[in-house]
Amino acid sequence: MSVRHALLALLSEGPKYGLQLRQEFEARTGEVWPLNVGQVYTTLQRLERDGLVESDDAAEEGPQKGFRITADGADELAGWLRTPPDLSSPPRDELVIKVLVAFRMPGVDVHEVIQVHRRYLVELMQQWTHLKEDEGQFDLGFALVVDAELFRLDSVIRWLDTAEGRLKRAEVEQPQSASFPMPKLRRRVGVRT
Repeated sequence: MSVRHALLALLSEGPKYGLQLRQEFEARTGEVWPLNVGQVYTTLQRLERDGLVESDDAAEEGPQKGFRITADGADELAGWLRTPPDLSSPPRDELVIKVLVAFRMPGVDVHEVIQVHRRYLVELMQQWTHLKEDEGQFDLGFALVVDAELFRLDSVIRWLDTAEGRLKRAEVEQPQSASFPMPKLRRRVGVRT
C-alpha cells in the first residue's frame, strides 16, 4: 500500500492538516489499515521535499500545519493510478515457502502442513464474511476491502488445493523418491516490450 499516494489523493480534494489526513485515510480504507500520525508527517515532509505538496508557511510543524497538492503532485498521483503494479515475478509468499520447505524435509508430512493452513484460511474467510454481513452494507470502503480479502484468501486456498493435488500425483509417479527435482524459474513472466 502506498501511503504516499493515498495522501496525495486525499490532498487532491483540497488542503488538509496532517491529523485530518490520518483520520480520512483510515475512514476511506474501512478502518482496516491504521496509520500512525508520525508516519503521516514523515510522509508529508518527504512529499514537500520532493515538490509534490506545499505547506502553510505561517504555521509551525504540528497539527495546525496545512498541506496542499502541487501540479507535480497531481501528475505523480495520476501516473501512479494508471500504472499497473509489477506482478511479473512471484512474491516471496511465506505460505508458498513453507510448503516448498515442508515437502523436502524428512519426517514432515507436507499434506498435514497444507491442511493446517487450509483450515486457518477457511476460518479467516468465515470471519471476514461475518464482518461483511454485519457492517459491509453501511460502509462501501470497508465492503470493498472485505471483498478483496475474501478473493485473496480464496485464491490462496485454491493454490493449496492445487499444490496438494500436484504433490499427490508426484508421489504416485515417483513413490521411491522422497524429493522431486525442482526446475529453476529461468525467466520472468511478463509482457514483452
